[in-house]
Amino acid sequence: MKTHFMKSLAFASSLMLAACSSMPTTTATLDEARADFVAANNNPQVSSYAPLEFKQAGEALDRANQAAAKRESLDTIDRLAYVAKQRIATAQEVAKAKSAEVEIANASRERDRVQLEARTAEAERAKRDAAMAQAQAATAQAQAADAQAQAQAAQQQAAQLAERSSRLEALLVELHAQKTERGMVVTIGDVLFATDRAELTANGMATVRKLADVMMQNPDRSVLVEGFTDSTGSSAHNKDLSERCAASVAQALTGLGVPRERVAMRGYGEAYPVASNDSASTRQLNRRVEIVLSNEGAAIPPRAAQR
Repeated sequence: MKTHFMKSLAFASSLMLAACSSMPTTTATLDEARADFVAANNNPQVSSYAPLEFKQAGEALDRANQAAAKRESLDTIDRLAYVAKQRIATAQEVAKAKSAEVEIANASRERDRVQLEARTAEAERAKRDAAMAQAQAATAQAQAADAQAQAQAAQQQAAQLAERSSRLEALLVELHAQKTERGMVVTIGDVLFATDRAELTANGMATVRKLADVMMQNPDRSVLVEGFTDSTGSSAHNKDLSERCAASVAQALTGLGVPRERVAMRGYGEAYPVASNDSASTRQLNRRVEIVLSNEGAAIPPRAAQR
């Protein structure tokens, strides 16, 4: 601003000097130089980017104006005006060049800023993609681990079922169980009860204990305890005795830890004989307790009606 003001002041003083002469001397070149100086003075780029050159141009124009005020020769005035005109043109060209440089620098900075933003956005996108890929990989890994755990659990369960089935088969073989449509049937003969009584002997309890082990290892199975007698004695007595024998076995099972709801009982008396009642040996076969072990997860069908 100070330089611009000094230039303007110099220009005004030059004009005043010229105006003081009764017959001011000028040339076309000087008039052009003055006009160029006004145009340059009104161009903010000149004062911003070429202050030194414009100062030198103002000084040159002052010399030309002073020569004109002193009525020096037209050649001298023209020569000084030409120099001023060239200095003004130089200032304008310098200002134009530096303005272009500034614009190029600004454009370069803007390009760098845009490129930086683009690189930053790309980096952020890559970071998000990497995080998403990592999360997907973690999910897949967790799913694979879960599937492996499920497979291992299934294998363990299958192994446990196989082992339990093997133990069940071995116990049922030991108990001489027979496979029927109703389930596996374990028979406790009268030799395992006190004579004409419902109390189990020690050997009878040993058999029931093995059966209780089977029940505890196979929680999806239930039992139906069915008591039978031979035809000796009255039907009422035989019915009562068969029920008491069946109850004795059922109570022994529950006493050994088998849940009550998994144990049912019935007494049939002399019904459903497995042999004739003509001899002591065949009658002994009819005095028995049959324990029906259900198929896994199934109810025990009722006994078929006696023919």
